[in-house]
Amino acid sequence: MGLATMLGTEPDITVVGQAADGATAVELARSQRPDVVCMDIRMPGTDGIAATRALCGPDVEDPIPVLVLTTFDVDEYLFGALEAGASGFLLKDAEPAVLVDAVRSVAAGQGMLANTLTKRVLREVVTRRRTQPVTAARATELLTPRELDILLLLAQGMSNEEIAGALVVEVSTVKSHLARAMPKLGVRSRLQAVVWAYQNGIVELGG
Repeated sequence: MGLATMLGTEPDITVVGQAADGATAVELARSQRPDVVCMDIRMPGTDGIAATRALCGPDVEDPIPVLVLTTFDVDEYLFGALEAGASGFLLKDAEPAVLVDAVRSVAAGQGMLANTLTKRVLREVVTRRRTQPVTAARATELLTPRELDILLLLAQGMSNEEIAGALVVEVSTVKSHLARAMPKLGVRSRLQAVVWAYQNGIVELGG
């Protein structure tokens, strides 16, 4: 079963279009404004990285969340997609339920932070890109204590609901703190916030 067909069977998901190449994907996404774009990392013409950057890169005024799909669990292209602004990564051969949950998660603004692939990619990016890290003291200058608490829990792969439960606050409070914290860090997504935390040594990837 193809991805579009599989997603189309879900009562809360509507597939608004399909594209055979990156340029068409960008054009279609901009016209349809979906809640999430499932992007094949390797596409003819404009590749998945360039298409992702066009939809949610740092210069995009009104970004569209992108979930990158790949057949490779370790792939140089993934690092470029992360830097281009992707909200998460998933293997194409993941179980159907996992794929559907991933789409829902990214559409809800939570990204894909807890899966093994994302952690492996983050670990590699941190190893390659860690340069002039800020100190923990600098992080506390940038963020309020509550914002820093939420960032640390976010880096553990927690959802908004799980963070709210851990801190005994409302989910709306978590969202508000994240919305204020991300511009301070110069990032535009939860995944980028987590990357920032790891790159700057605020938290460390385990195992």
